[in-house]
This record gives sequence, C-alpha cells and structure tokens, in this order.
Amino acid sequence: MVVFHWILFIGIVVTSGLSVIYSFKARRATDMDDRGLYTAHMNIYMGIMLLLIALIQMLMYNGSTLLVIVGAVFMVLGLFNLFAGIRNRSFYSARKQQVSQ
Repeated sequence: MVVFHWILFIGIVVTSGLSVIYSFKARRATDMDDRGLYTAHMNIYMGIMLLLIALIQMLMYNGSTLLVIVGAVFMVLGLFNLFAGIRNRSFYSARKQQVSQ
C-alpha cells in the first residue's frame, strides 16, 4: 500500500510540473491556436493531478465526512478540467489542421 501512495505522489508531482510547463508555454505563445493547444494540455494535466489528489486523499485517510467531501470536490474539478482539456485539444488541433491546409 505504501508503494501505491508513492506512485500517486510521484504522479501528482509529475502532472503538476507538466501543468506548469504548459502554462508557461501558453503564456509565451504568439499564435492563438498554439496557445489554445497548450492551455488544453495544461487543463488535461491539471485534471489528472486533481484526480490523483482526490484518490490519494480518499485512500490515505480514514473516512471523515469532511475529507470525503473535499475529495469529491477535487474529483469533480479534476473530471471537469480533464473533459474541458480533451474537448479543447480536439477543437484546436482540428482548427490548426484546417489553417495549415
């Protein structure tokens, strides 16, 4: 079980770092399609990070009502970010292909 917690912790650190990297890339991008793609990737990684935080919170601690509520809120936010990132990535990648043709 301890190994699983470490895997979740490493996943949180990696996805947090990738989210920060894509945030910097999005802010420095001059093309709007590139900015949208970078922001979509940032949302995807942020959603995965929030899901991992919710998972580790629900598995690591005892079932307190407050912890379950906070974990559920993180899970809903993570799913929303993940869904929005996937939707935006498909939109901006299709738009970028139309512009390049």
